[in-house]
Amino acid sequence: MSVTTSELPEERASTDTATLRSGSLGTADIVFFVVSAAAPLTVMAGVAPLAILLGGIGAPVGYLLAGVTLAVFAVGFTTMSRHITSGGAFYAFITRGLGRPVGIGAALLALIGYNGMEIGVYGLLASATRDTVHSLFGTDVPWLPIALAGLLLIGYGGFRSIDFGAKVLGVLLVAETGILVLLAGGVLLKGGAHGLSLASLAPAHVFVPGTAAVLAFAFAAFTGFESTVIYRREARDPERTVPRATYLAVAFLGLFYAFIVWVAVQAFGDDQVVAAAGKDPAGLFFTAITTYVGGWAADLMHVFIITSVIASLLAFHNAINRYALALAEEGVLPRRLGRIHPRHRSPYVAGIAQTALGTVVVLAFWAADADPYQQLLLWVNTPGMIGLLLLQLLAAIAVPCYFRRIGHREGSLRTLVAPVVAAVLLATAIVLVVGHIDLFTGASPTVNTLLVVVSPVVFALGLPLAWWLRRRRPEVYAAFATEPAE
Repeated sequence: MSVTTSELPEERASTDTATLRSGSLGTADIVFFVVSAAAPLTVMAGVAPLAILLGGIGAPVGYLLAGVTLAVFAVGFTTMSRHITSGGAFYAFITRGLGRPVGIGAALLALIGYNGMEIGVYGLLASATRDTVHSLFGTDVPWLPIALAGLLLIGYGGFRSIDFGAKVLGVLLVAETGILVLLAGGVLLKGGAHGLSLASLAPAHVFVPGTAAVLAFAFAAFTGFESTVIYRREARDPERTVPRATYLAVAFLGLFYAFIVWVAVQAFGDDQVVAAAGKDPAGLFFTAITTYVGGWAADLMHVFIITSVIASLLAFHNAINRYALALAEEGVLPRRLGRIHPRHRSPYVAGIAQTALGTVVVLAFWAADADPYQQLLLWVNTPGMIGLLLLQLLAAIAVPCYFRRIGHREGSLRTLVAPVVAAVLLATAIVLVVGHIDLFTGASPTVNTLLVVVSPVVFALGLPLAWWLRRRRPEVYAAFATEPAE
């Protein structure tokens, strides 16, 4: 939905007259944004070997279970999206269900969560590019120039129009999924190491002590799928496009992840894959594709991991910009951040601010002589992941609370049963992630404790902010997360 500044309260109006480009995105475009944010190739090559090492050959089922959980969450989430058209996505849903103080806390949590998920990944871009250059050319390059170049590239991508971003992500996503499909084809055509097996699906291999760790990794692999609703104002026929994109993204990620992890098991054999993952987790997928396709395919995989990371960065960057835009229109953030480029129709000032923030964080870690992967990626990304999981939990709780207060014709399965089940499952997922936080960070207990408490503390800060807004800026508080004018 397009909203002009003349239709908004003074506090919420942008100082520009341009609006986002409504009707630009179809279902496929939004799916590209969501799936690209998840970075399937990076998740598979970088994380799936650890899931196999800890959970054994039953690891593929963990990704299916995570996908089913998030599909249940999507039932209530997409139902609510038909009733709430605010650009604030998560925080708007939570506000309408649980009240403004909780919603303002959720808004802060969304900013921290999405920024953490993006800014930390510049460390992954730097380390992956450095490893690829060394692998292909035997040359060592410093990581800081790579990260800074990435910041400029992603900043430019966010500055351009949303349909430009969708086209770029479409090409990059085809590349990263294509190389994994190529690996799968090679393994299936050659029958795997010892013949194809479905032992990964057997309960005896699924319900093992390491399953909890696999589920923690699996839920983290879906992070960002809920951002479909952020693009509502730019979607064609949003009441249909947004739900379709959400379900398609969850279904694709769940099935694709499970299939590719199963393929990795077949590539080494049920009896040998855990040992192979323990010997060289970082090289597991490269070894497999070299064996079944050829060394040239392994070189391509190295390159496509870089493009996979770039696609993820661009997707999260666009999501962050639209959250900042919504909060600037609300009057919670400075109204200058709500300016929209008259030609590209992008929230370019919010994009510049996000790029500047990312630059400051990257330079701070470089000045501290931190490792781009072990510290910049893991220490910044982990609080972001926890923050987004908490937002999903709050949104699930908000759905039945919202529908109890309004007249509607939605069924109880969508408005009560599915959201309650999703809330229980998401709370379990958060417990699993926090309980296995050391697997994500490799850090000391003190550092892990600090990383875990960041998100709850940020959320709690929203409560005094809400109190301040109610007393000092009551018009902003009253208009927070309300529906935009038609």
